[in-house]
Parts: sequence; C-alpha cells; structure tokens
Amino acid sequence: MKIEQLYTKCLAEAAYYIESNGEVAIIDPLRETDPYIKMAMDDAATIKYIFETHFHADFVSGHVDLANKTGASIVYGPTANPGFDAIIAKDNQEFRIGNVRLKVLHTPGHTQESSTFLLIDEEGNETAIFTGDTLFLGDVGRPDLAVKTDLTRNELAGMLFDSLRNKIMPLSDELTVYPAHGAGSACGKNMSSETVGKLGEQKETNYALRPDMTKEEFIKEVTDGILPPPQYFPKNAIMNKMGYGAYDAVLANGNHALNLDEFNEEIENGALVLDVRSQGEFIKGYIPNSLFIGLDGTFAMWVGALIEDLNQKLILIVPEGREEEAVKRLARVGYDNTIGYLKGGVATYKNAGNNLETITSVSSETLAKEYDGAAIIDVRKPGEFEAEHVENATTLPLDYLNDNLTVLNKNKSYHIHCAGGYRSVIAISLLKKNGYTNLIDVAGGFAALSETAIPKTTYVCPTTLK
Repeated sequence: MKIEQLYTKCLAEAAYYIESNGEVAIIDPLRETDPYIKMAMDDAATIKYIFETHFHADFVSGHVDLANKTGASIVYGPTANPGFDAIIAKDNQEFRIGNVRLKVLHTPGHTQESSTFLLIDEEGNETAIFTGDTLFLGDVGRPDLAVKTDLTRNELAGMLFDSLRNKIMPLSDELTVYPAHGAGSACGKNMSSETVGKLGEQKETNYALRPDMTKEEFIKEVTDGILPPPQYFPKNAIMNKMGYGAYDAVLANGNHALNLDEFNEEIENGALVLDVRSQGEFIKGYIPNSLFIGLDGTFAMWVGALIEDLNQKLILIVPEGREEEAVKRLARVGYDNTIGYLKGGVATYKNAGNNLETITSVSSETLAKEYDGAAIIDVRKPGEFEAEHVENATTLPLDYLNDNLTVLNKNKSYHIHCAGGYRSVIAISLLKKNGYTNLIDVAGGFAALSETAIPKTTYVCPTTLK
C-alpha cells in the first residue's frame, strides 16, 4: 500500500493518492489531472475511484475531468446530489482498492454531504482517516460554506459537533489524520502548519475536541470570529457540484500569445489586464489600468477575492516561461476565461511608443520622518490590524476593498502598507484602476514599520471602515 499527500501551498490544499495491488484511489484532486494519471502509470496501476470529501468552496476539484479521462467512478458521501454521474455512498459503505478498503463515515457539519474516509489496511486494521474539512490539525471546518442550504451556520455547527463526537473521537488515537487543508486556508480559523498528524494528538490539543465541551460552547467557539467567505467560494462550490468545462481546453485557450494589436483589441472588448509579475517589477513600470496580483504570493486566493466575475476575460502580463503556470492557477479557482498573454509583456507595450505607469514606494524610515502629516492605510486582515498597528492608521482590508472603493478622498495622498509589501501593491493597483492617483507604497510593510519609532497600538480605533 502506498499513500502520498500532494500538498499545494498556494491553496493550502492537500490531495491524496492511495495505491494497492494495482488499483488507485484519488481523494480531493486539483483541477489538473496529469499528475495523478502519471503517478498511476508509474505504478502500473489503474485509477478506480475518485473520492470527494465534500463540494469544495475554495478551489475547483479535478474529479469530473479525471473521471472522463480514466473511467474512474466519482464517490461522494450521503445527501450529495451532483449534476454528473457519481456514486452516492451510504454511511459506513466500504470501497475496495486493491487489498485495502476505504470506509465512508458521513460527518456533516462543514457541509451537509461532508464525509470522512477511514482507511482499513491489508490486515484489516484501521490506519488513517482522510477528514476533508471536517477535522483539521488544530481546527475544524467553518460551518457557513454549504451550497444552497436552508440550515443556519449554527445548525450546521451543531451537526459538526455531533459528527466529531459520534464518528471521529471514538476512533483509535493511533490513526493518522490526513486533512484537506493546512494553515493559510480560509476554510478554518486556526489551522496548524503541519499537514499530517495523529488523532490522539488532536484529542489532546484541538480546542474543538475537548471532551468536556458542550454543544452550545462548541457552536459559540466555532462560529466566533468567522469573517465573510471570499466571494468566489460559493461560485466554486457550484462548479464542483454541477460540473465545469474541460481543463485542457481552458489551458489551450489561455496559454496563447497575443500581439499588441490583438492585445489592444481584447482590452477594447472588455478584457482585464492581469499583471502577475513580482511587485518590484510592477512598481517600476506597468501598463495603465492593469491589476497586479503576483504569482509568487497567494495568487489564486487574491484573484478569487478581488475579481468578482468568474467569466471575466483576462489577458496576462506574465514572466516568460510561466504562462502555463498562470493559466493553471487561475483555473484552479474557476477563472476559465483567460484568453492569452501579451507576447513580450511590458517591453512590447513600451517599445511601441506607449507610456508605462509607475508606483511611488518609500522606505519605512522615510515614512517615519513624515509620520505626523501622513494618512496611513493598513490593508492587512482585521485580525492582523487588531493585534498591532500604526497609531492613527485606518484599516481598509484588501479582502473587502471592492466594497470600499469610494470611502477614500481621491484628492488626498495616502501611504499604503500591508505586512510585507505584496498586498499593498495589489491594493494600489486596484485603487488606481478606480481613479485614485496619490498613492504611496510603504516598502517592507508593517514588518519594516515595526522597526521604526512610529508609535503602534493594539487598540481597534474608530477609523475602521468595514
């Protein structure tokens, strides 16, 4: 038997490959199918089943394409009602993969169909659980992401409490826990950076598994402090439930070079220019009205948070050699309408006699000298701001910037910072697209500002905008 975790850091997502005696099960695959098919070929094995722990909200899974390419059966837990052929398993139903079995444990709460898969090895021993978003290391799944349900998040949280205590906690402490996400995912609040653990450790350390916790206490703790989900979450969940276009076609359409005339024509027809270079390159020169979201940050998550229309036509400004990577990562979160990239990038645009725009960036030391007269905007998350922030700064989280595009004065100058410099440049590019001109980036963000004498505070001041 072989178990491999395929962890994708930019999505904080884990898929799983299980092989036994020439048969393979894939759990929660990403959109691109080639890695799983290649792994099975290397093992001279056949992909028999594709197990989905639930209808994912934070990425588009590869179950439909993988089933079409391999003939494998898609398996969901009870109550799922997908828009494509799938096995809807009964609670405690077992599926054989070679000499091992996967047992379906219906564990609703994160969503109604959420299920945990219990692995039983060749000797009949229960060895591992693949928990999806039911149980993370250090946390549990948030109960407000179910697709089209009449249940409240408190009702789902109550179901999750029962699932954990009736299905998960009675299992052996020695079981290995393989969750669907780690730290950085918006599917929970307090996930560990570890991606594999033991159930016994979770019983001792995970707040949600405290044996003396009442259901009322659980509901309060699980729902306390949950921020609104990114706007793309329900859209991805529907794609996962109802199906989607073939990934290979999406990739072929997007990985396509455009000359400058084609580029300009597509812009006139409503395409958005998405610049995915580094923030340093973007600051030095970018095509007017471009939106910056760099590939080397949490790219897919910020695309999903800020580009509200999944069908928006996208043209990429992308480093040479990374075109396919960019299209792939967009497709992972459901942005399937990339129509190409400008061949030669900003150099092509500039060499044709067009002017690039730039962003003014100052050091934290420079801002410290000008602090008394500066209007400072902090675009970090609310929790980061509450922990510590520059005194008199205004919080304007990037997550909700689209909802607050009119709250600043377009005739006023603002210094904008995040934690390290990535999100502030995203924010400036978005604000500039919406008519703001006097924006200054603070290089190094709060990490750099914390080293200066600028006063800081942990008080949540009344300048909060949302």
